[in-house]
Amino acid sequence: MSAISIGQAVVLGAVEGVTEFLPVSSTGHLKITEGLMGIPVDDKAVVGFSAVIQVGAIAAALVYFGKDIVRIVGAWFRGLGNREERYHHDYKFAWWVIYATIPIVVVGLAAKPLIEGPLASLWVVAGSLIVGSGVMWAADQMGRHKRGEDDTSLKDAMWVGCSQILALLFPGFSRSGATMSTGLILDLERVAATRLSFFLGIPALTGAGIYELKDAMGSGAAVLPLAIGTVVSFAVAYASISWLLKFVAKHSFNSFVIYRILVGVLLFGLLGMGVLS
Repeated sequence: MSAISIGQAVVLGAVEGVTEFLPVSSTGHLKITEGLMGIPVDDKAVVGFSAVIQVGAIAAALVYFGKDIVRIVGAWFRGLGNREERYHHDYKFAWWVIYATIPIVVVGLAAKPLIEGPLASLWVVAGSLIVGSGVMWAADQMGRHKRGEDDTSLKDAMWVGCSQILALLFPGFSRSGATMSTGLILDLERVAATRLSFFLGIPALTGAGIYELKDAMGSGAAVLPLAIGTVVSFAVAYASISWLLKFVAKHSFNSFVIYRILVGVLLFGLLGMGVLS
């Protein structure tokens, strides 16, 4: 971690920003990029660095969806003191986000040694990229795309929230891919599934970044590369969010499926030839 240069931080920040919310696995792409640059992917401080620069991407989501978040949080606070406000969808949705975040927090803490150890392997990333592509394709075919954001329920939020565990345990599966696929299986429209993925990802990813900060700042970590990586992640992620919402409104997820398979196969080839280890 202490050996990460400013140039490498810029590259990693850009990779994080582009891939965090696209269903292609930001963790997988970060690990591939780190491997190509000779950075040890299973080092605790490197894992911490990756988690912290995610905060830049999450900050971009907070800014992009600022009006929605203010409205939902405001409804939640009003509902705490006013019984009539508790029937409002935004008040209920705020609680659903809290409930749906609990499973990934529990699993993340319990499985931390596995997540930072054996499951951090690039072989796992390659396999998860391909398997996750199959899940995403099947979900897009199965989904009837008939339910909007206002039609979501606690059950929807819990299923989508729990699906984040797949990406937590199998880097390469993609948190966005898992949550969007689950939303499609539940018959949500692509835009509704994508927006739900954003809202459920904000608390989980923010918490992960804060929790990992101690590891990122330990082991001689330089503050400047960490700060630069986070800023770059923010700027690139903001543009990525805007593009993704426009894309899914008119297109299926097939382009992401094909891309993920190609990256997974390429990664298997690089590992098999010893280019990456």
